[in-house]
Amino acid sequence: MALLEVKNAGITFGGLKAVSGFNMEIREGELVGLIGPNGAGKTTSFNLLTGVYTPSEGDIIFNGKRLNGLAPYQVTRSGISRTFQNIRLFGELTVLDNVKVAYHSLAKNSILSSILRLPRHFSEEKIMEEKSLEFLEIFGLDQYKDELAKNLPYGQQRRLEIARALAAGPKLLLLDEPAAGMNPQETHDLMELIAFIRKQFGLTILLIEHDMQLVMGICERIYVLDHGQLIAEGTPEAIRSNPKVIEAYLGEEVASDHA
Repeated sequence: MALLEVKNAGITFGGLKAVSGFNMEIREGELVGLIGPNGAGKTTSFNLLTGVYTPSEGDIIFNGKRLNGLAPYQVTRSGISRTFQNIRLFGELTVLDNVKVAYHSLAKNSILSSILRLPRHFSEEKIMEEKSLEFLEIFGLDQYKDELAKNLPYGQQRRLEIARALAAGPKLLLLDEPAAGMNPQETHDLMELIAFIRKQFGLTILLIEHDMQLVMGICERIYVLDHGQLIAEGTPEAIRSNPKVIEAYLGEEVASDHA
């Protein structure tokens, strides 16, 4: 059974179909790419998967459960985490506190125990801090734990955002243009990081990305959107030689560069 099934999903804004007839199936453990030109509907599709938007049509089924109509925090609790095209860290909080925020969304202690500062509150806080520090160490960010997030270099901010997404304990991680704004060395490091966290955490990953070297280098399958509709799906080899994809997005030069 697929971990994620998207069946004829679509959404309309003011009479304009932003995404329509979108079908996707991702099996547990896969690393899948979603590509297409600007305005193709990629981020809109991520917003459908994560509860930011409710589909106007179709179904989104994750781990056997229908997600239509769930709020983003409910989708997160179901096992889906995401990063954003524009980094959304809490810049005025420390690096450590940014990761602890994700754990708070899963906390089991009641609001009352926090207000009254009961023993359970302190024991959960201690566990959260220890787990957050473990994540920072895995991502090579533990030395920055007391720094404000906004003061980190750009590439490190990306790593922190991914660490925070993983702290919520997802089965499926959605990465929205993780290499945006990165130089070639940072992109190379990111590819290694994605491969590492996939193996380390047993993750299933879906990513949007414009960097074709990254996409073709790590994705097992790729979906291609154009004008809100799926125009192709297949292995990197099949996608780079697909005439529709070349015409809509890759271009002859890019396709031949990766041949």
